[in-house]
Amino acid sequence: MVMMHSLIISETIDVQTWTYVLVGITFALYIGIAIWSRAGSTKDFYVAGGGVSPLANGMATAADWMSAASFISMAGIISFAGYDGAVYLMGWTGGYVLLALLLAPYLRKFGKFTVPDFIGDRYYSKTARVVAVFCALLVSFTYVAGQMRGVGIVFSRFLEVDINTGVIIGMLIVLFYAVLGGMKGITYTQVAQYCVLIFAFMVPAIFISIQMTGNPIPQLGFGSELADGSGTFLLDKLDGLSTELGFSEYTEGSKSTLDVFAITLALMVGTAGLPHVIVRFFTVKNVKDARKSAGIALLLIVILYTTAPAVAAFARTNMIETVSNKTYADVPEWFKKWQTTGLITYKDKNKDGIIQYVADANTNELVVDRDIMVLANPEIAELPNWVIALVAAGGLAAALSTAAGLLLVISASISHDLIKKIIKPTISEKSELVAARLSAVGAVCVAGYFGINPPGFVAAVVALAFGLAAASFFPAIILGIFYKKMNKEGAIAGMIVGITVMLLYMMKYKLGWFDLSIPDKSEWWFGISPEGFGSIAMCLNFMVSIIVLKFTKAPPKEVQDIVENIRIPSGAGEASNH
Repeated sequence: MVMMHSLIISETIDVQTWTYVLVGITFALYIGIAIWSRAGSTKDFYVAGGGVSPLANGMATAADWMSAASFISMAGIISFAGYDGAVYLMGWTGGYVLLALLLAPYLRKFGKFTVPDFIGDRYYSKTARVVAVFCALLVSFTYVAGQMRGVGIVFSRFLEVDINTGVIIGMLIVLFYAVLGGMKGITYTQVAQYCVLIFAFMVPAIFISIQMTGNPIPQLGFGSELADGSGTFLLDKLDGLSTELGFSEYTEGSKSTLDVFAITLALMVGTAGLPHVIVRFFTVKNVKDARKSAGIALLLIVILYTTAPAVAAFARTNMIETVSNKTYADVPEWFKKWQTTGLITYKDKNKDGIIQYVADANTNELVVDRDIMVLANPEIAELPNWVIALVAAGGLAAALSTAAGLLLVISASISHDLIKKIIKPTISEKSELVAARLSAVGAVCVAGYFGINPPGFVAAVVALAFGLAAASFFPAIILGIFYKKMNKEGAIAGMIVGITVMLLYMMKYKLGWFDLSIPDKSEWWFGISPEGFGSIAMCLNFMVSIIVLKFTKAPPKEVQDIVENIRIPSGAGEASNH
């Protein structure tokens, strides 16, 4: 009786009120953690004092890793792309394994604060450091643009404020705990954010899996028969619905094998070169703890990544059945609320009042932004209001957790790598901490601008960031660790060529800056998309680095000795206790 009463009460509270309550509680938690864990030194600010436990760092890394792209956009991409969306699953998970096993322990052994720190010291050059700073800023700003857009989408729908206003609110929250606590505040905030986002992702997935297939495990429900007694499997039904509307079969891919390979590789190696993920492994006490936290993070990440394909299939099926060939006057309330955000557009071309959702662009009347699929999924499935609000809180947690990590990279690149290491080496620790905080403020403002004016949907923007990381950092880090004769001239030339080629390709084929409009896919080099071109740029980086090396002198012996020492992943110096 009590349970029934509580359910009735929960349903009388509308979605917006629930959202205000849950988002308010989570924001208060983040701010409280930031105040508790505020940074008192540059070491606290940059690497959380170097004394974070493997479990806490594993949870923080998972939250840092599962950004708005993973939470909001990935399942949305898979919903629309079907089999082709698997490149994101393969690339991001494979990349994380590559990072955790191949790079993180060695970089932790090196024991510096940032990736430009490693590049600058390993290649014994201020020029190399400056190039690395430029690449870190470019990658991070591109990545953070996607996160801020994710924040804006959540706020615009669930709190019914303008997307731009939503971005500004998100900026202020991130600014508070990133500036006050630095990496220390961010780390413990991300532990809380992981708990929020994984709970928010799994609860509706379990609800909908039971509703559609009778199986409480989404990963198994994905391949199960529907619960309607028809004996039809979920994916078979989705294939049928897709072909009826003129789309290709959901379980069949349309991308070329070469493009799939290129995108997957770019995402993998880009992951391994992402400065905001790499720096997470600098926060633990030693190399052993770095390995432990990497393993813990992988297990925690797998929960969401194995669920995403199921969520995508559920959302796509429910969406088609709810709106396709339905009278506009009778569509559910959620449809019209998302319309007000501009993320669903309906134009009645034949004036019959019926929604025509088909593959043919000339007759199609409905455009659905893929970024809304996860957020709208509970509403489409008619789940309780508190579940809908929970997803909103989870989306914000995912976007803010990664945004904070990226802002710290930007802040550290300016204050530590530029000001401390190049412009004013004599700067005091107190002044450096002030510079770091001011840099974070500036970074938030720029991030907000890109969040308001993003170059594409969340996952596409993020994919470009991975391409830029693959083109610039990955070869320099790999060669720096595993090839002791790699010199500064080769590394600098490789990074410049890699990042330049990637930028030019992105500007032309993704942003359309060199043409009146974005060129057609038929003009892509070798049929490789801008999201996958990071693989080509990376190969060019490697080639140029090796060629230049052959015509220039080897690095000093002391640098070669450092490389030999890095390869022995044992010990990492003292760390502070928390």
